Amino acid sequence: MKKDVIIVGGGIGGLCSGIYLLHKGFNVTIVEQKEKLGGKINIIEEEGFKFDLSASILMTPKIYTDVFEDVGKNYKDYFEIINLDPLYKVFSYDKKSLLVYGDNNKIINEFEKFEKGLSLDFMKFLSKSYEKYYLIKNDFLDKPMINLKELLNLNSIKSLIKIKPLSTTSNYLNKIIKNEIIINYLIFSSMYIGVDPYKNSNIHTLIPAISHLNGLGYIKGGMYKYIESLEKLFKEFGGKVLNNTKVDKVLIENNKIRGIKYKDNTLRSDIVICNNDYTYTVKNLIDKKYLDKRYNKDNIEKKDYSCSVFILYLGLDKTYDTLQVHNIYLNKDFKESIQSAFKGIIPTNPSLYIYYPSIRDKSFCKNNKSSLNIMLRIPNLSLYKSDYNKDDIRKIRDIIIKTIKQIPSMDDIEKHIVYENYLTPKTLEKDYNCYMGNAFGLSHKLLQNIYFRPHIKSKKVEGLYFLNASTHPGNGASVVIGGSKVLSELIYKDYKK
Repeated sequence: MKKDVIIVGGGIGGLCSGIYLLHKGFNVTIVEQKEKLGGKINIIEEEGFKFDLSASILMTPKIYTDVFEDVGKNYKDYFEIINLDPLYKVFSYDKKSLLVYGDNNKIINEFEKFEKGLSLDFMKFLSKSYEKYYLIKNDFLDKPMINLKELLNLNSIKSLIKIKPLSTTSNYLNKIIKNEIIINYLIFSSMYIGVDPYKNSNIHTLIPAISHLNGLGYIKGGMYKYIESLEKLFKEFGGKVLNNTKVDKVLIENNKIRGIKYKDNTLRSDIVICNNDYTYTVKNLIDKKYLDKRYNKDNIEKKDYSCSVFILYLGLDKTYDTLQVHNIYLNKDFKESIQSAFKGIIPTNPSLYIYYPSIRDKSFCKNNKSSLNIMLRIPNLSLYKSDYNKDDIRKIRDIIIKTIKQIPSMDDIEKHIVYENYLTPKTLEKDYNCYMGNAFGLSHKLLQNIYFRPHIKSKKVEGLYFLNASTHPGNGASVVIGGSKVLSELIYKDYKK
């Protein structure tokens, strides 16, 4: 008899887990409170413009295609993926800029033109980082990490010694690379999980390293095209979706899952995966007696959380050839601007991530118009209390526009804005149940990482599982996709007859 699985939340982890479990013979129903699946990986379509809501950097493209290949499907029948090179264009406040390539020959030439010997330093960084990535992926990321023995064994301890996780991102990079712009570029792109790079572990430098080693992909139509492709495959395999359905409670009896309750209805099941925000789940959906002591109703709010983001969406009546798909602007007072997100300050000279798919994708630049996302990391609501009213938004918006004007040939941008929209910490809190409007879940500090992060399997309740930004293996679309495979294999092992 097939086992029924309920997945609470139709984000990328829920969809991928559902596909894997359907392929393994389970019945799967996704219960999603919003009209569209995808969670924070979503889309804005207004006034002839479209914007990826949040995630836009597709790291380790193979992870995205493996979901389809693993279940016997050709991903090319569902979406088109384009390899990006250059990976980034980096702009500096002093009017310098350079292209960061994935191709080694190109990056050597580009970096040597920029500064003699720089490519050698960078290759040393990649070499050291690849070893770290290999060890972390095999000994930690690809394991459930629900048993302390997975962490405290000879192989894992040897790997931790080699990784040297106690050195900070900043200290680690400064020992390898001398050029300030490249150091700051690597620091900035190590922050996609929302931690302070001047205080937290250098293991996060694996993020830019993986981008260079495995390349960056771009899905034609934007990141939401991937969500639509997953939804299509999920339904082809017989998966069911309940949209516009808010779960009120996870039902547990005698330490066993019995299903969920929504509105005045009960949906029965022996297996529930909570793919929604972990803190929201702990506070609202599960009785205290069934929760892990480390992360329960009494202490979950006291944990460390990642920073938040402010995203400015601009619809323009012009295209800008000076930009690539992914761009980074490194401002003066770089360290101060980066750490402001962890000190409760909105920086006046911010460093920015700029996403411009219109340069490669015609679906984002119809009628000679273009779509531009600009992301600024800012404090979550526990550090910077704001209602984000019109005046608050305007203040941050003007700081961003002033900064963007410093990029060569973009000084006229304000004259070409015909549409504006915003994502704030309040949006994340209200629309996506992110505690205090954090953007990247629980902080990835060492004592909230790997085994010490919320587990993907409950120790107290049979049939209760978790997968989201706050659980192991961590935040980021590609990481969560990888986690969905680990989770589905764990559930199959638990329930195969």
